[in-house]
Amino acid sequence: MRALSAKVSSLLAEAYDALDPNGNITIKWDVLQWTPDGYVAVVTMYNFQKYRRIQSPGWTLGWTWAKKEVIWSMLGAQTTEQGDCSKFKGNVPHCCQKNPAVVDLLPGTPYNQQIAHCCKGGVMSSWAQDPANAVSSFQVSVGAAGTTNKTVRVPKNITLKAPGPGYTCGPVKIVRPTVFLSADKRRFTQALSKFLPQLFSE
Repeated sequence: MRALSAKVSSLLAEAYDALDPNGNITIKWDVLQWTPDGYVAVVTMYNFQKYRRIQSPGWTLGWTWAKKEVIWSMLGAQTTEQGDCSKFKGNVPHCCQKNPAVVDLLPGTPYNQQIAHCCKGGVMSSWAQDPANAVSSFQVSVGAAGTTNKTVRVPKNITLKAPGPGYTCGPVKIVRPTVFLSADKRRFTQALSKFLPQLFSE
């Protein structure tokens, strides 16, 4: 099992904060299970900037699929457009766009559409000020994708848009998979694959 990682650097010089020169936003993409035509992943963002919060209207996370992937379903977030899914009959994907743009769901979202750390309208506190609210997550079920570590392809051109200066993503790298501790703290499991973008203020 493996994990994937990417470094992301700030797109605009105005993002630089002299009081927090190493502040970053880290995005963790954990593949939790394989499906007949792809995988299910949990994407988690950590705002490790000391002072810069992401304020309303919140973050928008985007990327370009490496192949012809589609998003079958999501929890805790949604794409802003479905795209052209006309070739699918019966079970229609949530999104067929080559370059999906994902936004957080709003507070008050029904529980069956939520996961942990979602549904805050894309608003994130900074880690130094409020670490419990400096995390945002969503789950995505990806189809028409690889179904093993050898055949899965990581998204390209990862971007994060938020109020203020924007960000852009660097090369994706393979890193160790995340290890999870069960709620009763008696069992460890690990992701099947992971990549980890970091967005640095410059």
